[in-house]
Amino acid sequence: MQVWVLVIELVMALPALALDNGLMRTPPMGWMSWERFRSNVHCVNDPKNCIRYFYRLAEDGWKNLGYNYLIIDDCWSFILRDNGGRLLLDMFRFSLGILKLARYIHDCGLKLGIYANLGTHMCFGFPDTTLDKIELHTQTFASWGVDMLKFDGCCSNMDECQYDLWEYICCFMLYPLVSKALNATECPIAYSCSWPVYRGGLPPSVNYTLLGEICSLCRNYEDIKDSWDSVLRIVDWFFNNICNVLQGQATGTTLTWSVCISACLIV
Repeated sequence: MQVWVLVIELVMALPALALDNGLMRTPPMGWMSWERFRSNVHCVNDPKNCIRYFYRLAEDGWKNLGYNYLIIDDCWSFILRDNGGRLLLDMFRFSLGILKLARYIHDCGLKLGIYANLGTHMCFGFPDTTLDKIELHTQTFASWGVDMLKFDGCCSNMDECQYDLWEYICCFMLYPLVSKALNATECPIAYSCSWPVYRGGLPPSVNYTLLGEICSLCRNYEDIKDSWDSVLRIVDWFFNNICNVLQGQATGTTLTWSVCISACLIV
């Protein structure tokens, strides 16, 4: 345990080299629904589980310590799009609607994060971001008052998303285009890129130089689960790969951001 603590302290002392657009000058901290509830965020069936975390961050002192992001992960959307092709919030799960929900979060002094994904469908089958929908979706998120976008890498046809083609589609086309589209909204939306984890998290498979130019932070390793075993696996991975990751991130997003996307976005 002493070694793990030392590694985390060393990592947190490293300089931050990420997308320089004024956002996330320090690592993001807050609460993300996936760690605790996975797809079971349901404001009708489980209103306390859905809403109470707003209050806990705002009223229990967490916000004052910098834990100000509340991030809704996968399974928030309706199974169908609207007539214009826009994503819709599942009104049965989130009966307030997205605009009222965002205003409620902002009125509590918190920031709203939301999940989207590369491909025709999200990881659990909900409609998502294809090449022709990037501008529409980023404009939609901006109109909702979203402060952070977590962009995942699940794909509806994994046979077409492997190796060189996957590298080309994910990193050299869609991920940069999403970054450009977010900037075009002229709204301060931080951009979290999950692409590295689908390439093993290490250079040379992951182009951290490019990611450092387009992403506010990135994810290197597996999803954190609601257990200390999961936390320790993540720490072990960074301990075993710290030199390779730092070498690859010398001109891109740093390990500081990568550790914090796994460890700091939980309460």
